[in-house]
Amino acid sequence: MTVLALLDYASVFIFALTGALAASRQQLDVVGFAFVSCLTAVGGGTMRDVLLDRNPIFWIAQPAYIGVACAAALVVFFTAHLFESRLRSLIWLDSFALAVAVPAGTGVALAMDQPVLVVVLMGTITGCMGGLLRDVVLDDVPVVLRQGELYVTAAFAGATVAALTRPLFPDALVPLVLCAGVAWGLRAGSLAFGWSLPVYKSRPPRG
Repeated sequence: MTVLALLDYASVFIFALTGALAASRQQLDVVGFAFVSCLTAVGGGTMRDVLLDRNPIFWIAQPAYIGVACAAALVVFFTAHLFESRLRSLIWLDSFALAVAVPAGTGVALAMDQPVLVVVLMGTITGCMGGLLRDVVLDDVPVVLRQGELYVTAAFAGATVAALTRPLFPDALVPLVLCAGVAWGLRAGSLAFGWSLPVYKSRPPRG
C-alpha cells in the first residue's frame, strides 16, 4: 500500500469518527451515523478528485474506504456516551483529521505534478470540505468558519509548506510530514492558546 493510500485511509477513518460524534450530538439513528460519517470522510477527497479529473474517484476505485467510514460510525454509535464533552472531543479529533487530510490532498496533487497554487488549493480543500459538509448537513456553525479560529488558515499553511519544500527533499514523504506538523500545530495552537487572525468588525453607521 502506498503512502498516499495510507494517508487517505487515515483521513477517512478519523474524519468518519468526527462525523459520527457530530451525529451523536444530534441523536441520530445508526443509519444517520453512517451517512454523516461517510459524507465527512470522503467529502474532501471527492472534491479533490473531481477537480483534478482523477478517474475513478478514490472511494469508487476502492470501496473499502466506505467500509472503514461505516465501521468508524458503528464504533462511535456504541461508545459516544463515554465522552463527557462530545463537542470538545469532536473539535480536537477534527484537528487530527485536518493534519492527515491536508497532506493526503497535497500529496495527490504533488504526485500529479500540479503547479504550486493547485497543490495548495487541493490540500486545503481536502482538509476542509468534509467537515464543512458535515456541519452544514447537521445545521451547525461550520468549524472551518468559526470566528477567529485557525482552520482554513492552518490547512492552507500546511499545504503551502509542502508545495514549497518538495523540490528541496529527494524523499517525497518529508514535505508531507512537514505539512502535517504545520497544519496540526496551527490548529492546536488556535484551540489551546487562542491563536487567531484579525476578524472584520463593522463600524456603526454615522448618524
